[in-house]
Amino acid sequence: MAIAAAKNLCAPQSIPFLFGGDGAVLMVPPQHLDATRQALARVRGTAAREQGLTLRVGLAPVGDLRRFGCDVRVARFEPTPGNSFGVFNGGGVGVLEDAVRGRAWPQLGALAAVPENLDDGAAADLTGLSCRWAPLQSMRGKMLTLIVQGAADPGAVYAQVLRLAGQADPGDNGDTWRPVQPGNLRALWPPRNFMLEARARCAGGFLPWWAARVLAETLLAKVVIGRGKPVGGFDPQHYAAEIASNTDFCRHDQTLCFVIDCGLEQIDAIAAYVADCAAAQGFRFGMDVADTALMTCLVTSATDGQHVHFVDGGNGGYTNASKKLKAAARGAPRGAAQSPLTSRS
Repeated sequence: MAIAAAKNLCAPQSIPFLFGGDGAVLMVPPQHLDATRQALARVRGTAAREQGLTLRVGLAPVGDLRRFGCDVRVARFEPTPGNSFGVFNGGGVGVLEDAVRGRAWPQLGALAAVPENLDDGAAADLTGLSCRWAPLQSMRGKMLTLIVQGAADPGAVYAQVLRLAGQADPGDNGDTWRPVQPGNLRALWPPRNFMLEARARCAGGFLPWWAARVLAETLLAKVVIGRGKPVGGFDPQHYAAEIASNTDFCRHDQTLCFVIDCGLEQIDAIAAYVADCAAAQGFRFGMDVADTALMTCLVTSATDGQHVHFVDGGNGGYTNASKKLKAAARGAPRGAAQSPLTSRS
């Protein structure tokens, strides 16, 4: 919701953003500072009212973060033309997260605070946000969610995990590990969470009308996708292939998060490799295994290929992995995350 609100607020200018499962990072131009602060307050209020979730939000200028001895550098990860995610480095994201969570940097936390009274009860603009696909069934065995924090070379860990997951040879398509594939995309009707989308798009309007509109749109989409033939400027087969490519992974500072589809025999090998690296290099990790993954979509234009997708492991994948990582940070045995197959069926 926060990404959608900020993206719509700054349109048509693109902004760097990153989905991390149990949180998000985004950057906005200075002229949108006040409006973004209010949008975050509204998103926080909506999360509490609609879902009973306590959401922490914070906002700070990069210049202020630099005064706390860190930096914010951003690169572009663009899986397909026009669809990009932000990749952050420099320590600033981690420092701001600690401050917003109240773990450290109280002065920065006060500076970044978003006052409760900025939430006027109005809905943030969440145009394009949807969750219409059925849970993504693993096509290889299990969906593996992994968070690695503090590795000296997270890219090397990421590359080796993908090799172990089946990407050892560049001639092997190189994408069988992806959690989203055309083969596991199923458009159910009615969508399980269609009322969430209706509430997100309602923006204070007449909710039953928006619920009916979402149901009509999703029924039409199911028919078109089921036929598999182009309609107007929309090609459902091309769209499904783009969805598989336009899914995110999280990389900021020294934190790496991703979801992959693994064969059962590969999961223990990955867990052992990451645990050995963690013991040798001193970093922390959390891992979770589930039968499915979940996907939320942010679609600007399905016909023009302008759409990105956020993936989380089923049954709370990132949240469960984060809990295990935090347990490791408190001094729990690192072996607690070494046998993920026993933790979730």
